[in-house]
Amino acid sequence: MKKQKIQFIKMEGIGNDYIYIDATKEDLRLTPDQIVHLSNRNFGIGSDGVIFIRKSKIADFQMDMYNSDGSSSEMCGNGIRCLGKFIFDEGLTDSLNPKIETGKGVLELKFDLDDEKKVSYVTVDMGEPILDAEKIPVLIDSKNPILDKEIEISGQNLKMTNVSMGNPHTVIFVEDSNSFPVREVGPILENHKLFPRRTNVEFVSKIGENHFFQRTWERGAGETLACGTGACSVAVAAHLTGRSGRSVRIDLLGGTLYIDWLESGNIIMKGPATTVFKGEVWV
Repeated sequence: MKKQKIQFIKMEGIGNDYIYIDATKEDLRLTPDQIVHLSNRNFGIGSDGVIFIRKSKIADFQMDMYNSDGSSSEMCGNGIRCLGKFIFDEGLTDSLNPKIETGKGVLELKFDLDDEKKVSYVTVDMGEPILDAEKIPVLIDSKNPILDKEIEISGQNLKMTNVSMGNPHTVIFVEDSNSFPVREVGPILENHKLFPRRTNVEFVSKIGENHFFQRTWERGAGETLACGTGACSVAVAAHLTGRSGRSVRIDLLGGTLYIDWLESGNIIMKGPATTVFKGEVWV
């Protein structure tokens, strides 16, 4: 395959980092192997994955996302915030409320600008959570949401709550997520037979009223510093299991997100978006 030179921007949302490629002018595509190489932190650029910005027939832009193992993903909360910063700061749009096509559907963004008229914070209407087992999907026959259901992993009896934000999540509340063996239990749950499309896993401890600490094992990427759709899932799980109200602060290894689950059913997520560096690479 003939190599091509691609311009990119490396961006991060509270430590969840992605390589962003503008594919609105040219239909750029990469193979899974190329995505794995670019995401490699020793031999490539280094990232949790690659996100293409594409044209959309139903929104202002489309987010086309891939994990660091080359697999495609439906949605990323931190990823879509950084995509919003990209399209505004790079002049692809002058709208402060663009709509983005994702695997979760069309989501609306709202920008907060800094003194240099660059995007600093992004608020995302993440839509409604999915609690139907078949749609998440999780292979459990239940007409009700799966809340604090016991599951044995590596000799530990854990309680899981299953939510989808367009991508599947399994929320596990533990006493101390900071010391929990995430890297041992995470991959077992990710690839458990209950999850036909695998699952992201959040290990969460309560540290105050409506205040939680979250570690995430991401499907196709391993442990990451943050996960926006995971934080939304944690907010839903915490409220449904009586651990919180509808508005929560969630601290992650890379920073803090603020989540509101509105009475209307939609989830609103607010957090920062940061440009790390720009460059070009041959692939």
